[in-house]
Amino acid sequence: MLIFRYLSTEVFKSQLAVFLTLMTIFVSQKFVSILADAAEGSIPGQLVLQMVLLKLPQLASLILPLSIFLGIILAYSRIYADSEMTVLKACGVSEWYVVRLTLVSSTVLAVLAGFLTLTLAPWANEHEYQLKEKIEADAGLAALRSGRFQQTDNEKAVVFIHDIKQSGTELDRVFYAQINSDKNGPTSEVVYAEKGKVQEDRNTGEQKLVLSDGKRYENPAGSKQLQLTEFTNYEVQIQDQAIEQKRRKLEALPSMQLLEQGTTEAIAQFQWRLAVPLSIPLLTLIAVPLSVVNPRQGKFAKLVPAISLYLGYFVLLNAGTFLVQEGKVPTSIGLWWIHLSALFIGAFLILRDRPLGSTIRAWFSKKEAVA
Repeated sequence: MLIFRYLSTEVFKSQLAVFLTLMTIFVSQKFVSILADAAEGSIPGQLVLQMVLLKLPQLASLILPLSIFLGIILAYSRIYADSEMTVLKACGVSEWYVVRLTLVSSTVLAVLAGFLTLTLAPWANEHEYQLKEKIEADAGLAALRSGRFQQTDNEKAVVFIHDIKQSGTELDRVFYAQINSDKNGPTSEVVYAEKGKVQEDRNTGEQKLVLSDGKRYENPAGSKQLQLTEFTNYEVQIQDQAIEQKRRKLEALPSMQLLEQGTTEAIAQFQWRLAVPLSIPLLTLIAVPLSVVNPRQGKFAKLVPAISLYLGYFVLLNAGTFLVQEGKVPTSIGLWWIHLSALFIGAFLILRDRPLGSTIRAWFSKKEAVA
């Protein structure tokens, strides 16, 4: 039990360090990208954090297999490089025991990854789509900014707001301009108001800019004179109707709904979601034997070939998903052949130094000698 706790703790610390490092890098990149969109005005500033949080499940599900794989290699390579594994083997700890021990923790993490990919990530993607639609549909206070000329959502007018009160419900010194076209020609209209607010009809989704205490300047078609009208309250429509719900991408559909659809695209997406948790125990079988290093080699000796194997595995998974979506690979075969290949590589690496592996190598050598 003491050895179990020691090895599990060392592996978990390495995995956690790699996971937090990679998550920090990728979340920072997403945060900068979303912040740039907010600076351009396409995303309200108060929704930046929410957008970043909705990205976390998808990022975590992609980073978790890599962090587990690298964490195992880094932890065991250090133990081998410090000759600790030599001492453990002298005490009766075999490599197969290390593999079984590591598979236990990897299975727990695979269940967590399955929850992320099959449930939490689609839920987050769906809410991200809903949030984006809400931003597009909301031409009200969530999108309006002070000190900037902005086109209304129906693209019929331009609005400039001098200031928005801290309460977020009142507008100060609003400038509104639009050009209307009819059979007589274009008619220009300019409105200035001391106060304003946005009202939305919940039934139709139409939005109106309600102005108060202002003046309206109108230049009728064919006229060279301005008509001045002072008003107490004035309403202008800035959005015609609510934006219709867009067709959801497969990434945002619940896993059970993918199975109900039964299309090649849906099945490919479902198999990709399963690939992430399935890859964790398979990568464990590869990582443990790859972490065996000579103390003279150093603990990073097997890092390059390990990363190459990992990249090859996930490149094949991505390519296989695309081929299944295109119908070039039957869904019955799908991504399973890639997982079987990874299982074969892991089993070969584990058995090559065991009695069964030696017997198989001797048998192949004998066949080659006879040939």
